[in-house]
This record gives sequence, structure tokens and C-alpha cells, in this order.
Amino acid sequence: MGKLHLEVVTPEKVMVSQEVDIVVAPGTMGEFGVLEGHVPFLSGIEPGELRFASGNQTERFLVTTGFSEVFDNKVSVLVDAAEKTTEIDLERARKAMERARERLAKDRGGEDIDFLRAEAALKRAMVRIRISEKIN
Repeated sequence: MGKLHLEVVTPEKVMVSQEVDIVVAPGTMGEFGVLEGHVPFLSGIEPGELRFASGNQTERFLVTTGFSEVFDNKVSVLVDAAEKTTEIDLERARKAMERARERLAKDRGGEDIDFLRAEAALKRAMVRIRISEKIN
């Protein structure tokens, strides 16, 4: 099997830049996989698990929103945030989920609450919890 070059980039740093055999990412139209020779395409990225393998070693990252480009055996994933699934702080994710739920439960006419931001925070927290519980 041939190789792909994978780059996972956040505003803070390049999280991954390496040759891999396969990439599986959470796209806006559903999960997609990329092998060598894949047709070029663009996709939005939804919060979820990004997996990639080289040989018999698989790595997993939690990614937030962003986009991905596949072109000429290179997969570029640009996201707002990414972290290794083994580094997810489950307790922090649970607290973030509760805070977001509290914000969303408030009266929309009352306090100045950014409901779109609260919904995005809730979704990120729920994905962190789901992925963390899956690997532990």
C-alpha cells in the first residue's frame, strides 16, 4: 500500500505532519476515508475523531470544526482545535457540557447569551465525552 502525507494544523501549531497509510475523518457529510490515489476533494470537518494509521500503529485525535483538502496524495486538515484522544480530560469535558447546557436552558430574551457559541461548546464537550468513554 502506498503512502499519503497527512498534516493536521490548528491556529496554534502543526499537530501532525507525517506519512500514513490511511486517514479517516469526520466530514460534514459523514465520515470519510482516504487511501493513496484518492480523487481530489474538499470537505468540511465536524467535531469528532480523526484516525490515521501507518503500518500497524493507529493514532486518534479529537478534532473540532474546520475543513480538509485531499490532493495529490496529501491530506490537509485545518481545524480550530485538535488533541490526542488519550489526552482528553473527561472531568473537564463533563463540566463544559454542564455549563453549556445551563447557558442553553436560560431564557433567550433575558441575559446576553451567545446561543450558537453555547451549542458549539455543548457539541464539542459531548464529542470529547463520547470519544473518551470509547477508548477507556
